[in-house]
Amino acid sequence: MNCNVILRRALAVTTVLIAGMICLLYAGDYLSVRYRVPGNREQFGWVTIQSYDAIKEKNGKTEYIFSPPVPQTCVQALFPHFGYVPCWYLKRHSEPRTNI
Repeated sequence: MNCNVILRRALAVTTVLIAGMICLLYAGDYLSVRYRVPGNREQFGWVTIQSYDAIKEKNGKTEYIFSPPVPQTCVQALFPHFGYVPCWYLKRHSEPRTNI
């Protein structure tokens, strides 16, 4: 057999295995949230979001307009589920900026 054929097969098998592992991880994460595994953990949480607009002015300065803080619902999981962002991600991005 040619070395290129062996490398292609190995790459294809590796790709399929990695994709399968990611699918299993996502399914396990979903089932964990859906059925509250382990035990009495909360499925959802809340993070206070402080968003603001950054408006560039003609003189080169930037004006910031802050919105009032708003609590946002998030899911206690590794991946997004049920239309909610994971809490670990939302905590790290709690001040979204909109450039205008």
